[in-house]
Amino acid sequence: MRKTEDKYDFRAFGLAIKAARMKQGLTREQVGAKIEIDPRYLTNIENKGQHPSLQVFYDLVTLLNVSVDEIFLPTSDKVKSTRRRQLEQQLDTFDDKDMVVMESVAAGIIKSKEVGED
Repeated sequence: MRKTEDKYDFRAFGLAIKAARMKQGLTREQVGAKIEIDPRYLTNIENKGQHPSLQVFYDLVTLLNVSVDEIFLPTSDKVKSTRRRQLEQQLDTFDDKDMVVMESVAAGIIKSKEVGED
């Protein structure tokens, strides 16, 4: 049997879930209804770092588009942050005309960084 200190601390996960939920303007009751859990369970996950079941964990990261990499691999160079995943989700809704604008914005940002380095 594992020692208590060997268990993963889910407080960072809870905070990430809470931030993503609030950013999307969802209440605990709304999230609970969508993934069929009691809002009090979600409160405990968010505020106390309660260990969610694997299914609830999956449902939360999927619904709220939270980066699992950011939680489990915080020092990895290949981490996709929650912000990046949420932006990618928004980009997925764009058509080709919208993407032309986004490419121009990205090119402008890159160019301004290059000019700033000189």
